[in-house]
Formats: sequence, structure tokens, C-alpha cells
Amino acid sequence: MDFRLKVFYTVANRLSFTKAATELFITQPAISKHIQELEEQYKIKLFDRNGSKIALTPAGEVLLKHTKNIFELYREIDFDMSTLINQRSGLLRLGASTTISQYIIPPLLARFHQKLQDVKVSLLNGNTEQIENALLNQEIEIGIVEGQSKNKSIKYSEFLKDELVLVCRSTNPLVSRDEVTQEYFKRMHFLMREQGSGTLEVIEHALKPFEIKLSELQIEMQLGSTESIKSYLMNSDCVAFISIHAIKKELRNNELAILDIKDLVIERFFYVITLQGKTDSLADLFIQNISNHYNLKL
Repeated sequence: MDFRLKVFYTVANRLSFTKAATELFITQPAISKHIQELEEQYKIKLFDRNGSKIALTPAGEVLLKHTKNIFELYREIDFDMSTLINQRSGLLRLGASTTISQYIIPPLLARFHQKLQDVKVSLLNGNTEQIENALLNQEIEIGIVEGQSKNKSIKYSEFLKDELVLVCRSTNPLVSRDEVTQEYFKRMHFLMREQGSGTLEVIEHALKPFEIKLSELQIEMQLGSTESIKSYLMNSDCVAFISIHAIKKELRNNELAILDIKDLVIERFFYVITLQGKTDSLADLFIQNISNHYNLKL
């Protein structure tokens, strides 16, 4: 692998020579030298520099696209070769919080099974708190969860970005509003997930800057799954915060609609969780496989 491409990729993602130098454990002048060599090689500028700020040029955008493809290929090679020398049979016990197990993980499990057909996978489904407890009790080797709080005994690795959006059925009169004010927000009837849910925790955290507590909202009902919330929404004028990943089909079919709340954006990450200081070969292979799928570095 050309190290200069790795330098370019890091600078392009961080848009900072200083941050790239820190991440790659080399000096800032060395970063500049590698970028200069690439620009001389291709006879075109890759970055526009404006004081301390930098931005990709059109040529830089093209190179970044190709570099991502190259690194994806390298990761595929690493994964395929590692399966030849690592344990290829056994049981991998996996846990995932509800939203992830229903909408995110099934295609990943199918892809993993195609690569390693002799590995049996058991999937435990629960809310974030239950999955974390299962990991701490060593009932699973790896989990994928949502949520805001962190346990010091668990290693958290960012996996996939998510956004929680406020939704209602498409025939709800609220849909005709351009934007919902925070004052009106408090008068709406909400469906919420149960206590221990990562979604509930993230909503609570996101409302703090607006000095809105969950106890101030008119919560009509708490339900134990996203599917039950969606079904209830279809038959009521309630609203609910749901992962954007969970409502793609309903948005496409015009069954649900997204409501814009003034100044409120709720973004979060899904996390891969493992026990601190503990390694497992099958868990490592699974993490490598899903990071390849999403072009991530976990």
C-alpha cells in the first residue's frame, strides 16, 4: 500500500494536516511532503489552502473516491486471507438492540454467513441495557447498541451514524405545518420506547439544551419495539421519534411522514461493543467483516 495515499486519505477525511499528523504518528512537515509529492506526481493540486483551513479540489475529490475503493479492496483481501488462518468454525454469540437487529444487521449476518458458512451465529435481541448486561455477564461475545451512556468495563467503537426523526402517519394534520415550534411540541401526544432503551436515552439527552424533560411531554404510551410504535402510529394521531433506518419503507409508501422541529436535530452513533481487554477470534472476524461492508475503521 502506498503510504502517501494513506496520508492523503487521512488529511482528506480530517481536513487538517495537524490532525492527520497526530493520527498517523508522523510530523506535520512529513504530511506536507507526502501531499506535495502526490501533487507533483499527478501534476495537479489536491487541496485548496486558505489560511489554516483546507478543502479538497475537484482533483482531490476524484483521488479520494479512488483511494476509498483501493482501501476497500485491501480490507477485503485482509479479511479473506485472515479467514484462512483463523478459526473458521464454532459459535459466535451476538447481541443487538432492537432497532439494529430488525433493520441493520440481517444483511450483515447473511454476508458473514456466505464468507464463513461453518460459523454458527446466535443473535440475542433486547434493548441497549439488556445487551450491555449480557456482554458483562459473558452471555455474548459482541454487541451492537444505541445509546448515550458508557460503561467503563465495555469498549465502544463507533459503527454507523443514525438520525432519530419525529414521525407521524401521513394523514396527520401536523404534516401540513412547515415547522413545529418547541411550545407546540409539548402539546403533542408521544409514543416512546420503554425504560432501558437506547433510543429513549438519546432523546432525553437531546432535549436537555431546550430545557425540556421527558416528564413534561404528553406520553400516551410506552411500547417495547419500533414495529409496535409504527403500527400504533398508523392508527392514531400520535408522534414518535424513530430511527431513519427503520422507516425507509413507510416513507417510500407514503404511510409515515417526518415532522421538522425548530432547531432540533437528533444524531447518534450505533456502537459495536466488546469487553475491555478481551479478544475473541470469531468476534474479531465479524467486526472486520462489518467494517468492510460500511467502509469503516473499527
